[in-house]
Formats: sequence, C-alpha cells, structure tokens
Amino acid sequence: MPKVSDLIDIVNKIAPASLAESWDNPGLQLGSHSADVHRIMVALDPVPEVVKAAVDATCQLLITHHPLIFKPLASITTASAQGRSIHCAITAGLSILTLHTNYDIATGGLNDLLAGKIGLNECRPLRITTAEELAKLVVFVPEDHVEKVRGSLLPFTRLQGNYRDCSFAAGGEGTFTPQDGAEPFIGTVGSLQRVNEQRLELLVERTTVSRAVKALLAAHPYEEPAFDLYPLLNEGVKLGLGRVGRLAEPLMLKEYAARVGRSLDTTTLRFVGEPDRIVSKVALCSGSGASLLKDAVRAGADVLVTGDVKYHEARDAEDAGIALIDAGHFPTEIIMVDELTERLAGALANSRYSGCQVIPCHLQCDPFKMYHN
Repeated sequence: MPKVSDLIDIVNKIAPASLAESWDNPGLQLGSHSADVHRIMVALDPVPEVVKAAVDATCQLLITHHPLIFKPLASITTASAQGRSIHCAITAGLSILTLHTNYDIATGGLNDLLAGKIGLNECRPLRITTAEELAKLVVFVPEDHVEKVRGSLLPFTRLQGNYRDCSFAAGGEGTFTPQDGAEPFIGTVGSLQRVNEQRLELLVERTTVSRAVKALLAAHPYEEPAFDLYPLLNEGVKLGLGRVGRLAEPLMLKEYAARVGRSLDTTTLRFVGEPDRIVSKVALCSGSGASLLKDAVRAGADVLVTGDVKYHEARDAEDAGIALIDAGHFPTEIIMVDELTERLAGALANSRYSGCQVIPCHLQCDPFKMYHN
C-alpha cells in the first residue's frame, strides 16, 4: 500500500506545488508522510462534515481543493469549524492534502476542466504566472542496458508538441578503472576497462528531475553511473491563471449564460451586460476571479465567466465594455471532485498501488440559495 508521501508524488505530477501562487499554502496540511493509505476521499472543502465523512468511510487521506490552513494559527479549538476539522482529523489519524492554485494553473487542471464544461476551444492561460523550466538529462549506458534505462526515464520526458517518449542515443566508448572497495558490474579492480556505451539524452521538466534521477539510478547497472544535467534556456510551456478561448459558434449573452448555468447545474447564476449582446471569445477563472477582469479585457474577451463578483467589479466591467457571468464560486469548482477522483484512481490503477481506493465526497452543496418570490 502507498504512503502519504507516495500520494504526494502522484498529486505533484497532476499539479506541481511549485506552480502555486506565492500567497497560497498547498501540500500536506495535516498528518504523516509515512502513514499508510488504503482509501482516499476527494472533496472541495475540508469542512467538519467532510472530515467526519472521510473518517466514517475509513479513509486515511483526504484530498481537497481549498486549504484547511492558510495562515499561522493562534489557537486550535473546537469552537471554530477549522478547529473542529483539525481536531477530528488528528484524533482519527486522517491526513489532509491540498492542491489549490497549483491545480488551477496546471495544464489539465481545474481551469481547463471548467473551459471544457462551458464549451471553450483553443484555450490558453489568461494571466501568465510561470513557464516550464526544462533540463536535459544525459546518461551513459552500456549498449545491452539502453532500453531498460530508457524505459525507466521515458515517463519523465516532456511532451514535444504532439509527440511523447522523445529521446536520442549515440554510440561511443567509455573507460574506467575500478579502485579498491569497488564492486564493478563490468571488469575487475585495478584494470582499465573499455566498454561500448550509448549516450542517452532526454528532455525533462525541472520539477521531475529528482524523480527521474532516482529512476535512473534504480535501472542503471553500474555502481556509479555517469550522468549530466544541463539547465536549458529553451522556453517551456507558459502556464497561468484562468483561461481564454472561443465558442464553436457565437451566441447571445443570455443564451450563453443559460448554457453555462445548465453545464454547471446552478440556479444562482447572474450576468452583467446587454442580454442580446453577441459573445464569441470567452475568458474564465474558477472560484473568485474578478481580479482578472483587466486581463480579460486585454485578451479581447467578450465575457468573463467566474464567481464571487462584487457590485463595483460589475460596474468596472460595464465601464470596460466587457460582459460578466457570475456562475458562483462553488459551481465553478465543485466539478473538480469527480474529475480528480478519476485521475487519481487511474494513476493508482496504473501503478503498483492498484489496491488503493479513491472515492468522491458528494456531501457539499452551494451555500447560496436562490429566492423565488
């Protein structure tokens, strides 16, 4: 069975913690890295009823989008919801892991999921926050072990356009003389050895380097394999908050707002702008994203879809000539529960941890209700 640390590794492949905004606090919030995990629950918020549900379901790990702890705490008591969650989790031995803005920003993360839900194509980040940092990993391998070492490293290689599993190999001769205390795979102590080797090169993301090197050392036959890591100036994929894309066909604002409401199964949607206005280019940000209004205007978007829009932000949108659809914080983010559950279950099924179960939490509802007169 996996440890909590193994699940952190899997989550970091989906949403590397390094992508998170500087003010954020993703990662392991409570628990032990060495704790065994047999069952995992995925939820939006680590509120007391969700923590209790995870404990009742005999889960050892709760993974949420919103962090349980944002800032240092002066006290932890059951007088607050946060304190009750912490107390319940610690008492039951439940670990809590969070992926927040790193999941918003990551390719294939929450904002890409939202874009797919509301019908956008040709999407790109709305506000660039970072670009992938790349490295070239070079290792020298005896010819009859190249495929084993290459196979161990291909999972860490970066996609190049529409191509995966990219590598390069070139032949040459390696020499070495084992010294006293060595246990050489080839040759004998004190004798110069000449070996036909392949120089194997692969492009990897900087965030995966440590795991790639660990896999290399496990697969390589040599006691002391020779490898090099080169930081690259090549610009990787640009990543960031929000998305901007296009609809398959233009729609009136009132029609598109209705489609967004149906797609997100919400009855609390509001919009700003002339109902008959035509929209084609759409910006979005899950959760609370009105701070990206100027970015949406600069991107030439006809409408920004987000949640938690305030009165003066709506006036700012009117002044800027851009429409707004406030679909709510909860509806634009609760969609992550089932998607992340499926992704984690798939990752575990394709690993040696196939016995670990992942279940979604469907207890939570939007705290806002619509009043009908």
